[in-house]
Amino acid sequence: MARRKRVKRTRPLYQKTADTLEKMLVGLSPGTFLPSEPDLAKKMGVSRATLREAMRPLEAKGRVVRRQGVGTYVVEPPQVIETGLEVLTSIQALASRMGMTVEMKDLDVTVRRVDGPDDSPLLTPQGGRVVDVSRVIVAKDRPVAYLVDTVPEDILSAESFQENFDGSVLEILQLRGEPELDRSQAEITATTATPKIAKSLGIQRGDVLLYLEACLYDSSGRVVDHSRSYFLPGTFRFHVVRRVDQVM
Repeated sequence: MARRKRVKRTRPLYQKTADTLEKMLVGLSPGTFLPSEPDLAKKMGVSRATLREAMRPLEAKGRVVRRQGVGTYVVEPPQVIETGLEVLTSIQALASRMGMTVEMKDLDVTVRRVDGPDDSPLLTPQGGRVVDVSRVIVAKDRPVAYLVDTVPEDILSAESFQENFDGSVLEILQLRGEPELDRSQAEITATTATPKIAKSLGIQRGDVLLYLEACLYDSSGRVVDHSRSYFLPGTFRFHVVRRVDQVM
């Protein structure tokens, strides 16, 4: 039998360049500017296109920030917010337990009427109104998450977000005590940043993000909140405690 020839797999050049850049950042203080793109590409012996591709994962990890007309500079690695998925908890509560301070910015509250079949899990009847709430969560002056919640207007009106709203729809519902919350069902995937989200998070369009979509149910089984959360990789870590299935 002929021996199958083993094919040696090589990593793409941009990944090797990213590894080299990450090692370079270790010795640099936050706020330090890197050489200009042409100079850095020449120094590393790669094209500018390869250098830009290598910068993407470093931006997504929060290690560097690129600003057009300003340059690329080093930032302090973000502190990771870690949590299990067994219990639904707001980002604000998680950060507080870790001794971190997070803030909200770019709040946008929009009321819209459902003119056709609603494609969200809220199943709002035609003619009904829902409230879309989008905002950015910031930790240490660095955007780390872009959040969008959609709730029926009869559950939370737009006025509910005018005063003392810190970014957590969950906490508003918990403090009100009604409707009675029962459970949340979530799905985690990876997605790419749209131009709007990329601008809000200070990253490049198409960068990979951790995406969590969830439905919050009340005790009657109604979906009272449909949330979409976009997290920067390297800033959040989710884990699940799993029991071992018993073999009969």
